[in-house]
Amino acid sequence: MDFNQWNPKGRRNEFEGISGTMTSMSESSWSPNTDVYELDDGLIIRVELSGMRREDLRLKAEGNMLKISGMRPDEQKPSQSKFLLMEISFGPFETTIELPSGYDLQEAKALYQNGFLTVEVPPEAGIKPKNIEIDSLAEG
Repeated sequence: MDFNQWNPKGRRNEFEGISGTMTSMSESSWSPNTDVYELDDGLIIRVELSGMRREDLRLKAEGNMLKISGMRPDEQKPSQSKFLLMEISFGPFETTIELPSGYDLQEAKALYQNGFLTVEVPPEAGIKPKNIEIDSLAEG
């Protein structure tokens, strides 16, 4: 798989490419940091979601698209606080990841642990890599 040409977040909505900018169709206010990488036994999607509960996360698979959404509550800040620096995002989020062909989202497994959501996506049945032996023709 050539990941240099594959853009997992490349098709987030139908307006992309019309004006050269990406317009979100949802009311999400932030997008979590996400890693997508390939192993011999499948694809791994890892999303940083610290401060969230598993019950506040939603995953939806449609074709080769995985939509991850949720809500990180803003429960930590005192009501009279005056921020000097604010880098932590709160509120609703939604991100959609387009998987390359050859992976079966219907068989994906997800685990949320220590602030990270990990989604393991196996290859489609029958598409696993296979070494092919080369025979030599006997001359005779």
